[in-house]
Amino acid sequence: MSIKPISISLSPNVESDDVRLAFGLTFLPWKWKKGKAIEKLEQSFRGYLNVKYSFSFNSGRSGLTTILESLNLEKGSGVVTQAFTCNAAINPILWSGLKPVYVDCNKDDFNIDVESLERTLEKENNIKVLIVQHTFGLPANMDKILEIIEKNNLILIEDCAHSLGAEYNNKKIGTFGKAAYFSFSRDKIISSVYGGMVVTNDDELAKKIKENQESLKFPNNSWTLQQLHHPILLNFIILPLYNFIDLGKIFLVLSQTLHILSKAVHWKEKRGEQPSYFPRRLPNALALLALNQFQKLERFNNHRQEIANFYYQELKNTNFILPVDFPERKNTFLRFTIKHLNAHEIIYNSWHKENILLGDWYTSAIAPEDTKIENFGYNSQDCPNAEELSKITLNLPTHINIKEKEARRIVQTLKAL
Repeated sequence: MSIKPISISLSPNVESDDVRLAFGLTFLPWKWKKGKAIEKLEQSFRGYLNVKYSFSFNSGRSGLTTILESLNLEKGSGVVTQAFTCNAAINPILWSGLKPVYVDCNKDDFNIDVESLERTLEKENNIKVLIVQHTFGLPANMDKILEIIEKNNLILIEDCAHSLGAEYNNKKIGTFGKAAYFSFSRDKIISSVYGGMVVTNDDELAKKIKENQESLKFPNNSWTLQQLHHPILLNFIILPLYNFIDLGKIFLVLSQTLHILSKAVHWKEKRGEQPSYFPRRLPNALALLALNQFQKLERFNNHRQEIANFYYQELKNTNFILPVDFPERKNTFLRFTIKHLNAHEIIYNSWHKENILLGDWYTSAIAPEDTKIENFGYNSQDCPNAEELSKITLNLPTHINIKEKEARRIVQTLKAL
């Protein structure tokens, strides 16, 4: 068995040029905060999505927080969002003094269930905003959602954290709503360890977002250095030693404890509290990392599609339920999500027996599992589909470092269970 695991997370997009870039930047602290890369990245997004405005932040949740605060909503206003999500998508609602209102998801596409949404809108009378999550890179049912938005006079925000490059009826995801936000965190479509982007075509909202963005500070240098360390240490130490008497795992935990590396989710976020580094602007050093990844976007997404096609072919006629292929939707396949009654057991066994780290998005309706659900105003009885999916889904990796050899080993392991 290989010591280095087949991994779905742990900075999966990192290639040798990303490591060299991060390593070089560690010795150039004058480039960490301000620089030309920030505007270049924003400009690249405007061109790619053909939108009027784009604003960078140090994370997707910083971006969403800024959108919500720029809307100048009355405190306590309702913001509809789906269950079967991450606390990173809910916390900005709480931090902005608004009320998350949960609706169920659809079991076929993991996205917001329009029937559950319509029932909720009939009961609730203070809903102002609908956040639509395009889960795992598969666009939601935008035709129906836009009808509901117009009928109920709601503000639509698109959560594109998983879906950079996805399309619905040949239109880019992120261009349907009043605003959209993207994430560049360590396991997203493109990765700068932390980072995010907000886009909009609305002149008035853009003015307010720009004012709020410019009022924010940059993260401090020690935080930025943590992010630069991430691809370097993952590549040279953590992954190569991950399963060698657990040295890699021990080094990862120790590095996070000593603040050499950051955690993907701060402990405060699991309680609905706000860490001090949100919201912040995107530092130039991370903009450079994101730009380097953005230049590879087409290659990355083409590769994800090829690996997804391999999984479709090799796992058909098995006990696994495969993702539905919707002809009007172009899926980025951030992860290839399958269903099985023993999903949690498979995730656990594949690692311990075969050194394969399969994905656990999402093993609870609001992930990660140790999130204090009671702090988030969520009632599990309202979202039975989300509760069921959290027990039967697991994710297969599709990123650029998964070649057919690794994908075949994953398939063989699944078929042997």
